[in-house]
Amino acid sequence: MSFFAEKRREVMLHIEAYMLEMMDTYLKPIDTNWQPSDFLPDSTSETFYQDIKALREKANDLSYDLVAVLIGDTITEEALPTYESWLSMVDGISRDEQGGWMKWTRHWTAEENRHGDLLNKYLYLSGRVDMRQMEISTQYLIADGFDIGTGHDPYRNFIYTSFQELATNISHRRVASLAKKDGDNLLSKMCGVIASDEARHAKAYKDFMAKIFEVDRNEAMIAFEDMMRKKIVMPAHFLREMGLKIGQTFGHFTDAAQRLGVYTAIDYVEIMQQLIEEWKLESMRDLNEAGEKARDYIMALPARLLRVAERMKNPTMDYKFSWIHA
Repeated sequence: MSFFAEKRREVMLHIEAYMLEMMDTYLKPIDTNWQPSDFLPDSTSETFYQDIKALREKANDLSYDLVAVLIGDTITEEALPTYESWLSMVDGISRDEQGGWMKWTRHWTAEENRHGDLLNKYLYLSGRVDMRQMEISTQYLIADGFDIGTGHDPYRNFIYTSFQELATNISHRRVASLAKKDGDNLLSKMCGVIASDEARHAKAYKDFMAKIFEVDRNEAMIAFEDMMRKKIVMPAHFLREMGLKIGQTFGHFTDAAQRLGVYTAIDYVEIMQQLIEEWKLESMRDLNEAGEKARDYIMALPARLLRVAERMKNPTMDYKFSWIHA
């Protein structure tokens, strides 16, 4: 094992005890946690068919862009096998099934698994979606995997997950608000509870990264700079529909999200600024030359990206998704 990998292993062992101690604050008890059936029509109820009819009527009033974003979010959530296998391959963690980090990965996955399950069933019942086309996109996304620029480095992985969980929290929260505005209170509640999960998960990964900054700040700072130079790509950046090449649908999905204000270029900058503040990068002491240089780049980046984001025009709506019934 290289010195670099050995140092990572020592740091991960150091914060593993903290993670296990705090795990119950980041993840909810399974027996009392919400489950998809809490929100969906009960198939054993005498009012089952009326409940489905009511759900479909509300879903019918959702805007085209909102349905497109909801489908993209659902496919992203359903590509969970990719994310679980990626987290389990991070350097510096024991592959022992009973080890702390493997326990975290399984429990985090179990909580995340409910998101795609709930949204998929809602979309199936809504009558707005060509489920076969959506399922093809989901299978493609899992089969194609992703390349998010973290490699197997735990520092870059936790920077990515800190950023990404904050982004998904914003996206689900905004979809919840727009669904409520369109009169679909059920969908609004669903996206609200998913957003709440994502907020807890974001706190976990941000806290793990804060602990890494405490004990290996120079390497953590360099990892953060590297991820910012590469840009944080969304986990669904390879999204495609049948007959299209890898990633061809992703731009149309993000255009719809930008038009609705669900997730924008300005949100990207604000998440970065939030991480800078929460990890207290500006006041961090005892950095070496490489660490200082990395911090200088990070601190100057939000203002530069904000100027670019503010000049961006809203994309026009000129694409029809195969997933949505006309």
